[in-house]
Amino acid sequence: MCGVIGVYGYEDVAADIINGLETLQHRGQDSAGLVVFNGSFKMHKGNGSVSTVFKNLPLDRFKGEIGLGHVRYSTIGSTEAVDAQPIAVNYPYGLAMVHNGNVVNFNELRRKLYEEHHRLLDTSNDVALILYTLATQLEQKDLRHLTVEDIFDSVQGVQRIVQGAYSAITIIANKGLLAFTDPFGIRPLVMGRKFTDKGVIYGFASESTTFDFLGYEKIRDLKPGEMVFIDEERKIHSKIGLTKRQAFCVFEYIYFAREDSVIHNRLVASERVRMGKRLAQKIKESDLQPDIIIDVPNSAYFFASAMAEELGIPYRRGLAKNHHMGRTFITPGQKEREQMVRRKLNPIRDIVKGKKVAVVDDSIVRGTTSKRIVEMLRAAGAREVYFISASPPVKHPCIYGIDMSVKREILASHYDVDEIRQYLGADAVIYQDLEDLIDLYKDLPICHACFSGQYPTGAGEEVLEAIEKEKLQSNRV
Repeated sequence: MCGVIGVYGYEDVAADIINGLETLQHRGQDSAGLVVFNGSFKMHKGNGSVSTVFKNLPLDRFKGEIGLGHVRYSTIGSTEAVDAQPIAVNYPYGLAMVHNGNVVNFNELRRKLYEEHHRLLDTSNDVALILYTLATQLEQKDLRHLTVEDIFDSVQGVQRIVQGAYSAITIIANKGLLAFTDPFGIRPLVMGRKFTDKGVIYGFASESTTFDFLGYEKIRDLKPGEMVFIDEERKIHSKIGLTKRQAFCVFEYIYFAREDSVIHNRLVASERVRMGKRLAQKIKESDLQPDIIIDVPNSAYFFASAMAEELGIPYRRGLAKNHHMGRTFITPGQKEREQMVRRKLNPIRDIVKGKKVAVVDDSIVRGTTSKRIVEMLRAAGAREVYFISASPPVKHPCIYGIDMSVKREILASHYDVDEIRQYLGADAVIYQDLEDLIDLYKDLPICHACFSGQYPTGAGEEVLEAIEKEKLQSNRV
């Protein structure tokens, strides 16, 4: 999972891009990068957070009216700086790209690019596959008279060849800014604009919150398979390319997106409230009678508070969070995740002592965080601990950009609910029903492959094994 931003304006855009990346920091902590075009590409990227990578960056060296930014959380590829985005090539025209998602036919594409187009990838980052595939498609056009239809036809070629989830933004040097999504619309991409004295500035970003912060107006979300090109005159061209039945990643609503983001006309906070109310019904159907309901801050707040309101049980903030630490779920490596939980969360003893505590989290994947939380609550004097997951049991690897690609990590792949309860040391474990989750999104078809194993793009054992092998080689487990 990553965060992307692209801006096409009438004045230098680097400051807007860096400030926009700050609003997307929750989507990736491994690396950050910036590229602007002003006759040539000027690029700066490195490992670490936005504030670290761009500290003391001389913006006067990054002048340009068009640019891209990226924060990375690696799933395919290493965490080395060479794999940070953006990535650029100088032919045809000069192309620079950022993307959010994950390519699932990575090895096949890499082989074809070398054997058929003689392109050797010097990176293991899958954005290079998309970029070089687009370049090979553009090379087949009349490069002296490139039209918008040529660009869109080239993107459709990418959509036919590249399998997986991707929301990509590309600078085509001296031509314009291009954005496109995969045929299923798995990953979010939002278009916005800002009116200035010089004209309209256009932007694309992973979440609408970015535009709120920058003072842009949200125009709309891109549709599955949609392509949008903004030419040198700032004229917008759009077309639906190759498209399939929409399968938007429901984990965006459950965990990854910011609570103040609006995706597909749905406020993320409100979606979590709706899920919390469904969870309340599960509590009513059980014989559990918690004294208080607490959340694992911060993504579980709206699940827990809505559940408490529905049940008439007090909601309390029972876990204090160190806000100066990153997101545990996207911390590379199991050992780092385990060490981080204790430093990140601390029970508020007087609130939980002697109480039957229902603790709500967005999900249980590896169980590392959940087990530590149960242990901490018991040590703080909780009488009983019920662990409530706002998502259904995660049973299958995500191959579309969420860091749960190795099946051996996934608790519910190997154990039933009671065995998971015993492993966590909880008195009860309750999950959201998959049927309830699907019912909430009858008007927005979702990808629920990590729960059901039904991959929108299709995925055989060979694909899953290849992704698992790549992940193990990257030393992220």
